[in-house]
Order: sequence, then structure tokens, then C-alpha cells
Amino acid sequence: MDSFPALNRDVVACRACPRLVEWREQVGREKRAAFRDEEYWARPVPGFGDPRARLVLVGLAPAAHGANRTGRMFTGDRSGDFLYAALHRAGYANQPTSTHRDDGLELSDAWITAPVRCAPPANKPTVAERDNCRPFLERELALLVEARVYLALGGFGYQALCAHLGVRPRPAFAHGVEVGLGDGRWVLGSYHVSQQNTFTGRLTSDMLDVVLARARELSGG
Repeated sequence: MDSFPALNRDVVACRACPRLVEWREQVGREKRAAFRDEEYWARPVPGFGDPRARLVLVGLAPAAHGANRTGRMFTGDRSGDFLYAALHRAGYANQPTSTHRDDGLELSDAWITAPVRCAPPANKPTVAERDNCRPFLERELALLVEARVYLALGGFGYQALCAHLGVRPRPAFAHGVEVGLGDGRWVLGSYHVSQQNTFTGRLTSDMLDVVLARARELSGG
């Protein structure tokens, strides 16, 4: 029988994609000046959160100097600052910040993951790299038996979710898109919490708050 500890061990040990292995480890050696005294994680990043979550958030991939440095999804960068502040406002997180793996952050009724577990160059994984990682996402979603709402952060996560959940035809991705699965579960979409989106105002705090409130409503929470 599968389990989160077994899945996480397999994720962290994976070396299936040579390009991603080379990049994540190169970033971990060369580092960014601001983090030159830190030891980078530089491995694939497992999912994080409440195993009994009704809300599952699916992003894209770890950031080179964020999760690839800290070893936890959306931790240690501006994207995570934006996301966890919103999750805290929505009652899913016990604190609004996420700086490192041992900072005391806990999620309640929410789980965060990504279709690709290694930091890709230019934040652009290939189709083959996504497909190599797909079994991890499939195992993870199978373990999240209480999930009722899947929130895709960006089009990449939306495509991966819809493929896994068998959504056909797939509505075009848009911020606020809602797709009922016919069994009480839902797929929602939000623009990704990337700096490019949040700094330009394409995604605002209010916009994300509305989507999270809708997720809470649909999940029965």
C-alpha cells in the first residue's frame, strides 16, 4: 500500500531527467549571492500540507532559489510570500510567511504540490519532463482521498490536473474558471502567483482571496 512517506522518498531520490538534475544541482552549487551561506536542497521537492486536505493546490515546478533552496513548495521566494499570506487570510495556514522547512508553518485542509518536482531552467519544463514526473502526481492525488477542490495555479497545473482527472472537453484556462467533475469535486483556476503576475497586478491579493473563498465554499468547508 502506498503512503506519503514512501512517495516522498521516491520523489526526493528521483534522477529521471538529466537536464533538471544538472540544473538543480548547478544552482545549488553556484547559489545566489543573498543565500551564499546556505546549503541548498537541490533535489526534487515533495508536496506539503494536510494529508486530509479537501483543497489541493497545484502549481508548476519549484523555483530555483525558492523551493530548490529550501526543500518545501513555494517557500523562500516572493511567490510563496504572496501565496501563503493568502492561505493564512483564508484560514488554511497558521502563519502568513514561509521562509524555511522548520519555520513552524502548518496547513489545515490544504495541500500544495506541482506536476514537476525539480526546478527547471527559465521555469520551463519540457513535455517529457512533465511526463516523467506524472506518476508522482498521480500517486499523490490518489493518496489525497478527502480532496474536493483542485486549484490550479496557472495553465501548466491546470493542464496536468485536467489530464489526470479526465476532463474532456477541457474548458480554456482562465482566472476563476470552474470545472465540475460530476461527483462533487471541482477544478478551479487562478493565475499563477509568480512575481511577473503579482508585480504587474495581473493577479492581486483580492483576486486570489475570491478564488480561495470559492474553493472553501465548494469543498464544504
